[in-house]
Amino acid sequence: MLRYTVRRLGQLMLVVLALSVLLFAWLRALPGGPVSALLGDRATPESEAALRADLGLDQPIVLQYWRFVARALSGDFGTSTGVQRGTPALDVFLQRFPATLELAVLAILIAIAVGIPLGYLAARRRGRILDNLSITWSLVGIAVPVFFLAFLLKWIFAVQLGWLPASGRQTGGIDATRVTGFYVLDGILTQEWDAALDAFVHLLLPAIALSTIPFAVIFRITRAAVLDVLDEDYVRTARSKGLAGAVIRRRHVLRNAMLPVVTTIGLQTGALLSGAVLTERVFNIPGLGQALALGFERKDFPVLQVVILASAMTYVLVNLLVDLSYAAIDPRIRTR
Repeated sequence: MLRYTVRRLGQLMLVVLALSVLLFAWLRALPGGPVSALLGDRATPESEAALRADLGLDQPIVLQYWRFVARALSGDFGTSTGVQRGTPALDVFLQRFPATLELAVLAILIAIAVGIPLGYLAARRRGRILDNLSITWSLVGIAVPVFFLAFLLKWIFAVQLGWLPASGRQTGGIDATRVTGFYVLDGILTQEWDAALDAFVHLLLPAIALSTIPFAVIFRITRAAVLDVLDEDYVRTARSKGLAGAVIRRRHVLRNAMLPVVTTIGLQTGALLSGAVLTERVFNIPGLGQALALGFERKDFPVLQVVILASAMTYVLVNLLVDLSYAAIDPRIRTR
């Protein structure tokens, strides 16, 4: 297991290096570049030349890249020019990361809690009403765009029925203590249960909207995996030996069916950020998705750098954890 982990970590470092090269090249290829974004309408040939020299953009590209890497390793990505003007880009990321992570965690938990049991039950009742309804529901979850579903849920449950909040992370009048930046966790740690409940309620609508695509994918993969395992010879052998149904389901069906499902969960967790961009805009949540959208609108290159690089690293780390859990479930993976 240790050798497998070390090998995966080595691959992780290579991926991060490649991502840094791509990010460096892409940001400098955008129209206007960082100099235009920083100076704006005040740009003159003299000021542009002076700023290029100050930023090191007049140096050879290799030296620019190494300077970029050195600054990134020290946490210096520059100062925000549009999202939160005058704030260090890393601080913008750290302030907004809890909101996105809180939303993504709840969304993937909803997708897992509904998708896996429903996929398993649909496979055991193949061709029946539950199976057909579940497949239809999953198709709707994939086909309906996240932003449209977010607007629809907001209009029904917040505007028309008034059951849930329409926007934000917490009600403004609540005097909540901030500890970690995760509002639900902060309320639990400080035992401010009203603040924790209020923050959780604010998360429900955006999390449900964001969870629809992961749910649909996890459901379909679970259903297909369980159907494959149910037809395996070792399952029939276990039944012929007279093993209890619960034992067969736990030891033979679920354990083997979980291998592709675990991979799917990891991929969907990493991909949640792309959906969070739209969801956070609809529900006015000040997270990374909103920062990324504002960064593109206002050409805030420092914020774009840190958010894109951190998001990519998060995606890679999630998939590293998936690989390790995959190896823990199936020991044969470690020898490959």
